[in-house]
Amino acid sequence: MLNRLWQSPALLLVLATLFWSSNFVVGRAVNAVIPPVALSFWRWALALVLVIGFAWPHLRRDLPALKGNLPLLMLLSALGVGSFSTLVYIGLRTTTVINGVLLQSTMPLLILLASFLLFRERVPWLQLTAVAVSLAGVGVIVARGSLETLLGLSFSPGDGWIFLAVCCYALYSVLLRRRPPMHPLSFVAATVAGGAAMLLPLYLWEHFAVRALRPDPVTLAVIAYVAVFPSLLSYLCFNRAVELIGANRSGQYLHLMPLFGSLLAALFLGESLQAYHLGGAALIGAGIGLAGITKR
Repeated sequence: MLNRLWQSPALLLVLATLFWSSNFVVGRAVNAVIPPVALSFWRWALALVLVIGFAWPHLRRDLPALKGNLPLLMLLSALGVGSFSTLVYIGLRTTTVINGVLLQSTMPLLILLASFLLFRERVPWLQLTAVAVSLAGVGVIVARGSLETLLGLSFSPGDGWIFLAVCCYALYSVLLRRRPPMHPLSFVAATVAGGAAMLLPLYLWEHFAVRALRPDPVTLAVIAYVAVFPSLLSYLCFNRAVELIGANRSGQYLHLMPLFGSLLAALFLGESLQAYHLGGAALIGAGIGLAGITKR
C-alpha cells in the first residue's frame, strides 16, 4: 500500500496540502503562546532527530552527491525550510488563516511564472485555464459565496510576510528539478539540517532578546505535531510528487488548502459546512482535473 501511495502523485499531494492546511490553523492558534522563530526552529530540529536514524544509511551512500551539490542544497534549505515556515508563523501573528490560505493559493501562478523565468518552460493554455478555474473555487470559499465579502477583505503587514513565504516556496518548488540524484530521505535530512542550522542564530536572538519559549504540554504537543505532519510527511510527499509530475502540475493542488481549512474548522472548531464550500470544492476539483490532462 505504501508503494502504491509513493507512485500516486494525486494522493501524495492531497496528503501534503491537508497537513499544510492544518499547519496554518495550528500556527494561528498558538501565535500568542509560542514565538514564531522558536516554533519554526524546534519544528525542524525535532524533524531532523526523527528522520536522521532512517536516513543515515542513505546519507553515507549519498555523501559524494551531497558534497558536490552543497550550494544548491543550502539554497533549497533556505527557501523551503528555513524561510518558508518562519515567515508564515511571523505573518500569522497579525493576519487571519483565511488571508493566509488565500495568499498561499497564489503559489501555483508563482510557480508557473518562476518556471518560465528560470527555465523558459512554456505553459499550455489548458493549464492556465485549470489554474484560473481552481483559483475561482478558492475565491468562492474565501468569500463565503459573497462578492461583497471578497471585496471587503482587508490586508495587514502579516499578509506581506506570508506572501514573501509563498514566493520562497514557489522558487523551492521550481528548483527541485535541479535536485541531485539521491535517496528521498537523504535529501530531506540534508535540507532539514541546513534549514535548522540557519535558524539557530535567529532563534537564540529571539530567545534572549525578544521572548523565550516556555515549554509546557501544549507547546510540546504542537511542536511534535508540526515536526511530523506539516514537516517530514508533507515534504516527502510534495518532493516525490514534483519528481513524478513536475512543479507546475503539483502546485495546482495547493488550491485544496482553503477547502481543507474549512473542513478542519468544521471538525475541530464546530463550524458548519455551507453550500459555497461545495461550490468551491467543485471548481477546485475541475481545475485539478484539467491540469491532470495537460502534458508534463
